[in-house]
Amino acid sequence: MAAAEENSSLFLIFILTMIALPLVPYTIMRLCRAATVKAKTIHCRCSGCHRSGKYRKSIYKRISNFSTCSNLTILLLWIVMIFLVYYIKHVSREVQVFEPYSILGLEPGASESDIKKSYRRLSIQYHPDKNPDPEAHKYFVEFISKAYQALTDPVSRENYEKYGHPDGRQGFQMGIALPKFLLNMDGASGGIMLLGIVGLCILLPLMIAVIYLSRSSKYTGNYVMHQTLSTYYYFMKPSLAPSKVMDVFIKAAEYMEMPVRRSDDEPLQKLFVAVRSELNLDLKNIRTEQAKFWKQHPSLVKMELLIQAHLTGESFALTPALLKDYRHMLELAPRLLDELVKIALLPRSPHGFGWLRPAIGVIELSQNIIQAVPLSARKPSGGNSEGIAPFLQLPHFTEAIVKKIARKKIRSFQEFCDMPVEERATLLTQVAGLSDEDAQDVELVLEMIPSIEVDIKCETEGEEGIQEGDVVTMYAWVSLHRRNGLTAALPHSPSFPFHKEENFWLLLADAASNEVWLSQKVSFMDETTAVTAASKAIQETQEALGASPKEIGIAVREAVDRVKKGSRLVMGKFQAPAEGNHNLTSFCLCDAWIGCDTKTSLKLKVLKRSRAGTRGHVAEEGPVAEDGIEEEEEEEEEEYDDYESEYSDDEEDEKNKGKGKVTNGVAPQKANSDIDSGSDD
Repeated sequence: MAAAEENSSLFLIFILTMIALPLVPYTIMRLCRAATVKAKTIHCRCSGCHRSGKYRKSIYKRISNFSTCSNLTILLLWIVMIFLVYYIKHVSREVQVFEPYSILGLEPGASESDIKKSYRRLSIQYHPDKNPDPEAHKYFVEFISKAYQALTDPVSRENYEKYGHPDGRQGFQMGIALPKFLLNMDGASGGIMLLGIVGLCILLPLMIAVIYLSRSSKYTGNYVMHQTLSTYYYFMKPSLAPSKVMDVFIKAAEYMEMPVRRSDDEPLQKLFVAVRSELNLDLKNIRTEQAKFWKQHPSLVKMELLIQAHLTGESFALTPALLKDYRHMLELAPRLLDELVKIALLPRSPHGFGWLRPAIGVIELSQNIIQAVPLSARKPSGGNSEGIAPFLQLPHFTEAIVKKIARKKIRSFQEFCDMPVEERATLLTQVAGLSDEDAQDVELVLEMIPSIEVDIKCETEGEEGIQEGDVVTMYAWVSLHRRNGLTAALPHSPSFPFHKEENFWLLLADAASNEVWLSQKVSFMDETTAVTAASKAIQETQEALGASPKEIGIAVREAVDRVKKGSRLVMGKFQAPAEGNHNLTSFCLCDAWIGCDTKTSLKLKVLKRSRAGTRGHVAEEGPVAEDGIEEEEEEEEEEYDDYESEYSDDEEDEKNKGKGKVTNGVAPQKANSDIDSGSDD
């Protein structure tokens, strides 16, 4: 019986140990991570974002944030551990070791007369004839009598003194930490143990494997369906216009699986009337166009109408069922748009380049969805070449307010951002008719809008000049500045109901041929990761160039300081094209803000590889051209054919031609920016 109790106690200790081994270090890690989270506010503080409730730290919100599956599991396991510790310490009986001298109250080696005297004294106290208590009787029989017999019998006493047990040498025993009922293999206990072994060792791993395989066969690592990627790949075209990106985006398998109910017909009909102007329908054949629109797959019709309802602010009229689908659609949108950009940038041409035009269109669609601005707002109007879309992302701004501001010769968003704060406040209150509180909201958002600078260069490591066929390395420092001093921040997006981090896409492209040579996604949210990546890249580059340890240390420290000041290092390699002058452009595009995209012109001169393998190239006639230096006449003749979306103005493009050019793959410190709204006046 003692052995069974010991096994039950060991089983509880075994369970406690198995829970504590992973739980204690994981809990410590979670607490340390929570303690290191910065308390600095990085979200927009305007009244619109406050009313959205995304960042409100109410008691319910805090409970909801804590009541995650992971946190509740940790709490439950700690409760189980505390209960097991209490049970083992206070409830479970401790197995006592048989000590005859201690039981009789004697010192080891006591004489036989002392043993008899102690036995008689304890018999008067615990003998059944003297003490009717059943517990006294049990103690007398199981302990006192056995201890007396062990010490009065010569053989038993010799065995105890020699081996520590009255019965002599004992064999080595090993117990198994299982509860008592599982040790009895007869009857129902055997069946329970068998079911437990089969369930835990066979069925549970098999079920987990089936669930994992079924999910992995349907979804990618980014939780996007494989069917969605196949559809996007099939419909992606190099000449896909920004206005047509929507047609590809809504064909995601996740959207096609959303239910289409009969009860949705009437609300969707009303929604169609409200957003009809945004559907790019031909007004001359409006009836034919409407009939063609409704003949599409019901899921496509529903998704396009829901997205247009979000862009035009008509979501308030949705039914509860449609509102649930609307929120689910927006929750999936950033993930799907991110994959759609990657599909557009996927190398497909014979030279392994992606496509620029559709990539920019997808990022523009992402900007409009996050800011809830109609796509038609990007069209040039009223002398404003960039459209009114950047203005409409500001709180309290409408098309009527933009027209009022335009009367004061403030037609571009850049001009509006560059105004002194006092003049802008006067303009908003006296001309636009906003209240002081509304004008303050506008200032808060303007302080959040990022200003991007790109310092870029392309070179062949360890060589002077670039010859055709060389492996060219692009070094780009992307620097972010805001008027409020933040680097990592969440964008102003009161109409988007979910958290969305800013992401920037750096594209090195040949706009004339619609080819993207290099692309990389840049984030300013995690400084630690950026410091590690930049220091490692600089160290490897310097080591490849044969720099000394001191030089490597200096270069790494400079890179780390630059990252901490709000810059990110982007590196990439590509093979030098054929001989000639190549007009490239680096695009830095934000997927959450409208109007803060940056372009930098880059002229890449590629020399013809000489037969002798030397780095220089001598022209057949005329003076020798130094590597990496363009003649002024040749530079003047070269014109940069920039790329703009279909909503841009060609006249503005003509004005900007030739500005911000970079010779020999080296860009100036200040990049050509479409919008530099974060600079102080």
